[in-house]
Amino acid sequence: MLVAGEWRGGAEMFEVRSPYSGELLSEVSSAGEGNFADAVAAASDAAVKMRDLPRFRVASGLKKISDSISARSEEFTRTIALESAKPLTYARGEVQRAVATFAWAASEAERFAGEMVPLDTQPNGKGKTGFSFRVSRGIIYGITPFNFPLNLVAHKVAPALASGNSIIIKPSPRTPLTSLLLGEVFLESGLPKEAVQIVPMDVKHMDLVYSDERIKMISFTGSDKVGWELKSKAGKKAVALELGGNAPVIVDETAAIEDAVKKVTVGAFAFSGQVCISVQRILLNERIADEFTEKFVERAKNLKKSDPLDESTQLSVMIDEAAAKRSVEWTDEAIGGGAELLCGNNREGSMVDATVLQGVHSEMRIVKEEAFAPVAVIERFTDFEEAVDRANRSKYGLQAGVFTKDLGRAMFAARNLEYGGVIVNDLPTFRVDNMPYGGVKDSGFGREGLRYAMEEMSEIRLVSLE
Repeated sequence: MLVAGEWRGGAEMFEVRSPYSGELLSEVSSAGEGNFADAVAAASDAAVKMRDLPRFRVASGLKKISDSISARSEEFTRTIALESAKPLTYARGEVQRAVATFAWAASEAERFAGEMVPLDTQPNGKGKTGFSFRVSRGIIYGITPFNFPLNLVAHKVAPALASGNSIIIKPSPRTPLTSLLLGEVFLESGLPKEAVQIVPMDVKHMDLVYSDERIKMISFTGSDKVGWELKSKAGKKAVALELGGNAPVIVDETAAIEDAVKKVTVGAFAFSGQVCISVQRILLNERIADEFTEKFVERAKNLKKSDPLDESTQLSVMIDEAAAKRSVEWTDEAIGGGAELLCGNNREGSMVDATVLQGVHSEMRIVKEEAFAPVAVIERFTDFEEAVDRANRSKYGLQAGVFTKDLGRAMFAARNLEYGGVIVNDLPTFRVDNMPYGGVKDSGFGREGLRYAMEEMSEIRLVSLE
């Protein structure tokens, strides 16, 4: 683990195995109480250093991290593919996104500031000048999931540093190797060496995080159940939650069907659906539903299943066999409740075929919960407003997609879909790393996307001068 700028072992260890082959990739140290105490003490010192560091130094360090990831891109790509079973084409894309994330953070670090505040709006403010600026919170504790072991770590680390904080990362125990590799890159950045620490730790020690008042914020990405429980225990700490979803996409009769089918196939089955904005619900206008469904199912059936290290692989294993079994269980449950299986639902170990269902209803778990699996359900509608209403009948609200050539409908969806993001003529899976990203309802609160995360990780201070 990376503690106080040094590589350390720990009394506790855990194994990291390839989800595809079962091969032992590494044994990784896990922090106990002593390691954690050292990490927080070092982060506390680093937070003071980062607060006082001039902008050009912060920006330079972030740019070096971006450049180093780019220079070691194939090493990062292969590590992601090995420990998460993410196919190379998607792993490579994740690495390029992380390069962009740190590059954008470097430029944001140079311009992140407050604003002039008019104070003479009331008589007692006459002759006064007001301005605000951003003050770093101090120590950020970042908890990251297995599905994007580089770029979701980057979305904690980059804005934390750019806004003058230090950060301790608790990576997923499934995929810690990529974040430890990022730790190597960080140490060459020229920034205070204690400002980023990569500290795997068993959840049994999480009370240490909740009780330590020096940790000012917890930034969590993961399941809604765990996220809301974390919030209830966090006390006075600031909390940002980027949780799950079961993203809908609406396709009306004006849409370009070939384009929509191609994109929705990727959105539903990339990385076996293990993406929080993966397409899970497809709402189709009844006039184009048959054509769309036929073409979509054909594409789903022909995805290449193989080793994630094969460049041509489109679908590989899920993170573990338990996740694969759950996918099949939920699909079987829906079929038992009257849904029609159009393709898939075959499982071999952790490999699950791309699965498509229709004839579902809103109380099925495969509709109302987050599947996080290569499963998509098709629903039909006659009226666009009805489709928007049905898309809103969900406890989740991360992102939604709409395919239409009707500008009025696009704007109606933008105003009325109860989601953190509405993506028109593309997938709910679409994300550019500088945009505000986050959800409503059970999908969490707060926003990621460099400047927006920097605002979460800092506080406003108002100054009045006379």
